[in-house]
Order: sequence, then C-alpha cells, then structure tokens
Amino acid sequence: MSRRNCSDGSAGFTLIEALVALAIIAAVLGSIGTVIASTVKGTQKIDQRIALSGAAERLLATLPARTLLKPGRQSGELAGHRWRIDVARMNLPVAGDAPQTGRFVPLAVTMRLQAPGGPATQITTVRLVPRTDE
Repeated sequence: MSRRNCSDGSAGFTLIEALVALAIIAAVLGSIGTVIASTVKGTQKIDQRIALSGAAERLLATLPARTLLKPGRQSGELAGHRWRIDVARMNLPVAGDAPQTGRFVPLAVTMRLQAPGGPATQITTVRLVPRTDE
C-alpha cells in the first residue's frame, strides 16, 4: 500500500497530490480561457467585416444610374463608416492612332470604406456610361 493510513485508519490524499491536481486544473482552465478569448476576438473581426461589406453593398447600390454617373469625387459617412468614391475615365490603349469609338465610355469607380476604429476596404469596379460628344 503506497498511501499512509491515518491514525483512525481512513485513507486520504496527501497535500502534494492535492496541489498537483489544483495545478493541472489551473493549467486546463487557463488554456480554455485563452481559446475563448481568441474566439471572441475572431468573432468581433468577422462582425466588423460583415458590417463593412454590408455598408459597401449599400453604397454601391446608391450610385447614380449610368446615364447620370459623372467623373469626380464624393465622400460621406454611412452608419459610422467613412467612405469616399472616386469616379474617373479609364485610359485604355487604342490600336494605332485611331480615336476611341463606340457607344460607351468605361469609368473606373473606386470606393474606399473605413469602419469606425476598425478595418478598411477598397473596391474598384467599372461602369460603362453612354458616350456624350464633347
């Protein structure tokens, strides 16, 4: 028998065994706490990205119709997100010295969106607008 018997004959744990058990429990609980903390941080980042994507979709949906879209810059704030939209003509290479012809002109629409105290995103798309004789 490896355990010592008490004077009344009942067996029990030694102080060393109890301390080792408490140390193991503390280490396991510490590991679980670390996992929970990293999961919470990851969830918060995902929530910020989802909110940022939703704001970007709303902004792109509010762009003027292509017949009204003009080169320039707009900026503002939407649900705490700062945004800026730049619309510019695209300089496309033309074969030889021939002028660009066609019914439409490509405009580059670049949107930059910054979450409040968080991540930022930039989206660039192309919109074709009807050619106007200048």
